[in-house]
Amino acid sequence: MTSTPIPFDPRVPLMLLLSVATGLVDAISVLGLGKVFTANMTGNVVFLGFAAAGVPGFEAAPYIVAITAFLLGALVAGRMGKVQAGRPLRRWLIKAALVEASLLWIAATVAAGFDIASQSPEPRLYAIIGLTALTMGFRNATIRQLKIPDLTTTVLTLTLTGLAADSHFAGGANPNWVRRVAAVVAIFVGALIGAVLVLRWGLTLPLALAGALVLAGTIACALHPASAQPA
Repeated sequence: MTSTPIPFDPRVPLMLLLSVATGLVDAISVLGLGKVFTANMTGNVVFLGFAAAGVPGFEAAPYIVAITAFLLGALVAGRMGKVQAGRPLRRWLIKAALVEASLLWIAATVAAGFDIASQSPEPRLYAIIGLTALTMGFRNATIRQLKIPDLTTTVLTLTLTGLAADSHFAGGANPNWVRRVAAVVAIFVGALIGAVLVLRWGLTLPLALAGALVLAGTIACALHPASAQPA
């Protein structure tokens, strides 16, 4: 008896590439924009609590900007997903990638005159925070609607929990362990590359690279015949 081969899902390598881009964005925001996250909001909510308590080194404004922009991006992506339902998946993916890449490239342009050491000029700081948080909110909502198991592209808490809780050591069947490990490695690699680029060349190059990865990976995914199926 022969087992039926599992069909190749072109979305999986795309999600891993987007995870690399997330690592880049995390490096940009944490190392280049101060104590703020633009891809993951949990840290911002915690830091906002620190700011509210008057802890030195934590100001509320960056976190409020990041959270607000993230919510706006998620709202827009949620609406776009509803409109694209039933249409070819590749149309949705390409439109989403164009939005994400454009926002990252605009942020890269804004970052050209930004000094990391002095965190100035301040308007550019908030513009970069807002643009990247808007991008990642849009991304998170899009990925949420695609419903690909164990590949959120931005959050690893549940991925790592699943690796341990579903492992053979815990009496589980260890489902999707390769995918889960790959997701962790992808964000690690993105953060590593992003850190090197930020420390040596500033914010513009990693922002531009993140946008290029998003668009190139999505185009490659869209060329696969499976992407012609309805979203």
